[in-house]
Amino acid sequence: MQIFEPAQGKINLKEVIGHLNAATIGTGIVAWLFGVTGPALIILSAAKQAHLTLAMTISWLFIIYLVGGLISIFFALYYRQPVAAAWTIPGAVLVGSALTHISFNQAVGAYIITGLLVFLLGVSGIVKKAMRWLPVPVMLGMVAGVLMPLGVNVISSIPKLPLVGAITLVSFVLFSSSKKLAQKIPPVLGALVIGLIAATIDRVANWGVLSIGIAHPVLVTPGFSLDSFLELTIPLTLMVIGVQNVQAIGVLVNQGYKPPINSFTIISGLGTLVNSFFGGHPACIAGPTTAICSSPSSGAKDGRYVASIINGILWILFALVTPVAASITKILPAALISILGGLAMLGVLVGTFKDAFTGRFKMGAVFAFLITVSGISLFKIGSPFWGLIGGVIASYLLEKEDFQNVNNPA
Repeated sequence: MQIFEPAQGKINLKEVIGHLNAATIGTGIVAWLFGVTGPALIILSAAKQAHLTLAMTISWLFIIYLVGGLISIFFALYYRQPVAAAWTIPGAVLVGSALTHISFNQAVGAYIITGLLVFLLGVSGIVKKAMRWLPVPVMLGMVAGVLMPLGVNVISSIPKLPLVGAITLVSFVLFSSSKKLAQKIPPVLGALVIGLIAATIDRVANWGVLSIGIAHPVLVTPGFSLDSFLELTIPLTLMVIGVQNVQAIGVLVNQGYKPPINSFTIISGLGTLVNSFFGGHPACIAGPTTAICSSPSSGAKDGRYVASIINGILWILFALVTPVAASITKILPAALISILGGLAMLGVLVGTFKDAFTGRFKMGAVFAFLITVSGISLFKIGSPFWGLIGGVIASYLLEKEDFQNVNNPA
């Protein structure tokens, strides 16, 4: 039995070189910048929240970018499609919240089970059937509830660091307000640079702890518990299959490609397993980054996959020097990291709200959101799990007509 869908012909390096141009290289760099600015800050914020050691934070960053880069290059060469693999952004926020009351070893155990579940669902080909009774809007309502506190932190953290926080927020707004400027410099990157300068001038940045060197991954012994399974494994599995990969599939279909859906699921499971042993949370196919690489700005449709190769190579290089990025958690005050992490999530939060509360299953999405954002915990199980359960029940009772259609909206 062939696990992966058939390749799109043999790998032709001459063809790859032929598609190396300003469009594919430039788009690949933009995709890389997107992935190593805002999303990386979210990991740093989660690690800070969980009080992880610098070595563990470096290992987490290293493995998720290394695996994401390798998978991106594989899909680009094997299928000739502009696919960008990475890791689940809302999943990182969920993990950061869970690590306040679940040990890191238990979280790693939850990652391992997640990887196995995703892989088996991919091999079995029953992903669509498994998703039937869990509507995408309900999942997104839960995701919105997970992300909401991070967005609120942008405002609540400013009084803790008034001058630097205000300058950082205003910088983000100014960069975002100009489309031409935002295309050249991602607003989060601009806010990060200005925030660093402001923190240095205000003497709240401790540059003496800057760590420069090559990353050394750390093996983590997994622990297993029912609490971590219910609070992390189930939501993370659903995020990878029903949210992250679905976004990427929709992006590619919209651009006229035929994405290998089964392979997406299988490779996400395998990537998650590799990530987990070094402290990294689940891998997935990244919707936003795939959208950048597959956009018309990458040039001719048949050569856009080269942008994904550029992005993948740069991610691998970034993985090797993650000690520099990880040391930011020690250099910058926690309030500034919270502000930057929240700003990085604003676009994702807006998109999540839009997709969750428009169309079908709106009531289920609202209940999932409210239960999750409440922070309620029953039987030592966090609110994201109860948000999913409550959202599905509410939707089934109040929106029965929406369940008449087998296919959930993406």
